[in-house]
Parts: sequence; structure tokens; C-alpha cells
Amino acid sequence: MDNIPVIYIFAGVMYESLLELDPIRINFSNSGNVVLNTVLAFIMFGVALNIRIGQFKKLLQSPKPVFLGLSLQFIVLPSVTFALVILLNKLITPTVAMGMILVAACPGGNISNFMTSLSKGNTELSVTLTTFSTVLAVLMTPFNFGFWGGLYVDFFNHTAGDMLQPLEIEYSLMFETVIIIIGIPVLLGVAFSKYFPGMSVKLKKVLQQVSILFFAVLVVILFTNNWGLFVKHIKYIFIIVLIHNSACLLSGYYIARLFKQPGDNCRTMTIETGIQNSGLGLVLLLNPNIFPPETATGGMFFITAWWGIWHIVSGLGLSLYWSRKRL
Repeated sequence: MDNIPVIYIFAGVMYESLLELDPIRINFSNSGNVVLNTVLAFIMFGVALNIRIGQFKKLLQSPKPVFLGLSLQFIVLPSVTFALVILLNKLITPTVAMGMILVAACPGGNISNFMTSLSKGNTELSVTLTTFSTVLAVLMTPFNFGFWGGLYVDFFNHTAGDMLQPLEIEYSLMFETVIIIIGIPVLLGVAFSKYFPGMSVKLKKVLQQVSILFFAVLVVILFTNNWGLFVKHIKYIFIIVLIHNSACLLSGYYIARLFKQPGDNCRTMTIETGIQNSGLGLVLLLNPNIFPPETATGGMFFITAWWGIWHIVSGLGLSLYWSRKRL
């Protein structure tokens, strides 16, 4: 009982601290947005170089692991995230909650294939899941963000004294952006891989390395103008992303175990559920047509950007641990 006041004090301090993030505006110039979108499109082109038409045939032959993995990505992950934002409602601000939902709506990250290979997982399954989640993201990313984000707004308005405005986002523009950033590059990547298989093998390794470097540089640039706030609030952002990412990884692993998947598949599904393409989330956030400059997105930005850093640390750490363990 003696600890209850301390907990309430911590919750109040954390909430008030996170509120300071809301007024932050992360604005890119038009040329900066063009460069950002172009680089991410090239990264998704590199992801598509792994796609083989034969994967679709294998899906028909052994669909259960693929369907389970995609369900983890597009159903379980957003559901777990929604449960978390409800559970942490007294600790986190609405923009932080929406940032968590945005991350959960993004498809799996392309570095998950490397992590799966390192962890002795099923690399072929990982590539297949990344392929299908990337393709389905054209529809599922706008849908999941709108659906779960809308549920959160309704929950917040029902339980809090303050009223949040309904989501005023042009989902047609979000859909259009995802088509341009993911859909078109994926189609081009599949075609390139088919007609230039030798070049594809060399190019995809380079693009995978560039993608990690690009994201790191992007986050550094975006944080530079807000370094003081980053240092001040990172302890809270770190806790939130740690809890969120851990819940995603644990959900992937134990649900795969529940469905009696072999050890290598369990490792693969764990990584695919916990590694998200947060770069896409940043592109959406930095698009002034989707999230207008007057919209409070500071909390969303900090969560999305830090997630992109942390999931590399957690994913590589878990992969290195599993690389030393037998299946």
C-alpha cells in the first residue's frame, strides 16, 4: 500500500512529460520528402528482389505457417497493441498511443530475413512472410491504423474528461502513399528479379545494408533539432517501446508454440512479429497531406523513430542468443 502513491506520482510525471512532445513539429521540405520517399521506395524494391513466383506455389502446398504468420502480423500484433494502449492509458498520451498503433499497422521489416537466418530460423518462411506482409500492407496498413486508431479514440473519449477529435486523416492519401512507396517498387522488384536474377542477388545485399544505414541517418537528422527533448524524454519512450516490442515478440513466439509449430518456425514468427517497417511509419508521419503540420504528432514521431532503433537491438540480441541454442 505504501507504494501506491509513488506509482501514481510516477504515472503523473510520465504523462505530463510525454505531453511536452505533442507540440513538436517535424517538417521536411518538399525536396527532403522526395528524397525520403525515393530512398524508402528503393529499399522496398530491394525487399522485392527476394520474391520468387515459386513462393506462391509453396503457399498453396503448405499454407498453415504462412497464414499463421500473417495473422500474427495483421491481427494479433494490432490487437496486442490496442490492449497495451488501454492498459497503459494512465501513463501514455493519446499521440504516443497512436504512434504505437501506427507502428503495429506497418508491415514486417526487411532486416527480419537476416535476423531469422542468424537465429537458425526458417529463412524461406521469413522471406515468404515478408513478401506477403509487404504486398498486403498496401491495404492492411491504412485499414489497421484507421480501425484500431478509431477504436482508441472512442475509448479515450468514453473514459477521459477531454475529448479527442475523430481521426481526420485522408486514408485515400495514405493508401496512395503506400501504393507508391510499397506497391510499385515491389512490382518492379519482382520483375527485375525474374529477368536479372544474377544482378538481383548482388543488389539485394547492398540495399539491405543501405536500408539500416539510411534509417539510422534519418533518425539522427530528425532528432538533431529536438535533441534536448529527446534526452529529456528518452527514458519514458524507452520504457514504452521496450514493453511494446517485448509484448510483440512474446506474442509471436507463444502463439506459434500454441499452434504446435516446429522450433525454427517459432523463431521465425517471433522475429516477423517483432520487427516492423517503422521507416514506412515515418514516411507517413512526414507527409503533410496525411498528417497536416497543425496535427499533434510529436509523440507519434518519437515512438516510431525510437522503435526503428530498438527493434534492431532487440532483434539482433534475440537472434544472437538463439544462434547459440539448439532448436
